[in-house]
Amino acid sequence: MRSYKVAVYAGDGIGIEVVDETIKVLHKLEQASGGFKLELTDFNWGSRYWRETGKLTPDNYIDIIKDYEVILLGALGDPLHVPDHITLVPLIEMRQRFDQYVCLRPATLLPGVASPLANKKAGDIDIMVVRENSEGEYASLGGRFKIGQPDECALQTAMHTRKGVERILRYSFELARKRRNHLTLATKSNAQKFAMVMWDEILAEVAKEYPTVRADKFHIDALCMNFVRCPENYDVVVGSNLFGDILTDIGGAIVGSLGLAPSANINPERTRPSLFEPVHGSAPDIVGKGIANPIATFRAAAMMLDFLGEAEAAKCLDQVVLDNLAEGKVRTPDIGGKAKTADVTADIIARIERAC
Repeated sequence: MRSYKVAVYAGDGIGIEVVDETIKVLHKLEQASGGFKLELTDFNWGSRYWRETGKLTPDNYIDIIKDYEVILLGALGDPLHVPDHITLVPLIEMRQRFDQYVCLRPATLLPGVASPLANKKAGDIDIMVVRENSEGEYASLGGRFKIGQPDECALQTAMHTRKGVERILRYSFELARKRRNHLTLATKSNAQKFAMVMWDEILAEVAKEYPTVRADKFHIDALCMNFVRCPENYDVVVGSNLFGDILTDIGGAIVGSLGLAPSANINPERTRPSLFEPVHGSAPDIVGKGIANPIATFRAAAMMLDFLGEAEAAKCLDQVVLDNLAEGKVRTPDIGGKAKTADVTADIIARIERAC
């Protein structure tokens, strides 16, 4: 039987709730398949660990999980107890230390889900945002001076390397060739004449290797506008760490809910673990109410299974999620329903029993 080591980092808030439900779904898929086993190890890191130790994770947490094949993450953030810029540190460190330089975030309008945009139906929006995940604006280069004084200043420097830009663009071109042969770069070279001009120049160089892919670029402000105005015009969209982060929140909104949006943080060379998570945050306002939407985490788990080579199980999970949404009877309040989180899980498990 095929076996995979999975580190489970549920994190904070509803992250714990949706990961618990996702593990139930994964166990049902194991049973239905009979061909693979997920060796799940739960790590109670995050704000729970903070309250016990004053740290979010053990000092050697990178060494603890470096030999796992994948990481399943729930959500990070407990603003009542820990500032957000601190709770997010382990996620950024894992992306960088494990060289998860590809962040894939699909924005797809699914059957049975209403977009806030007028006259959009399932299939009209189908965008894959590829976010450079290992450097850029999240490289933590800079500092603060004269903290708390009237003339306090802060310096935050983005770092973009030719290696980093070339490899994310090549990944994006390859992905575009498998989809609809259209690649769009999010840039801002009219104002950022060093970093973004370099992105533009490397795009032009790499595009020559992919003559069948139509490559274009838009400034990030115009692209944000177009995600709302004409999202059907886009296929694969690639951008820097910050630009990709901004675009994917818009993408989640225009397809009905961030509660539906999954994310994969991938080390394509598989030399270190890859990480899978929902795009939504820890949602402190609904913690404990039992109404968090688990669909995004289910879809992230499907991406994880596909990455591990369990394509049939991934396809099954994707399909039963689509069937649940299309039927529209068992859904959480964020997409117009009245169901509890556990109700959605039960419905998905019942569908797996029938279909997989």
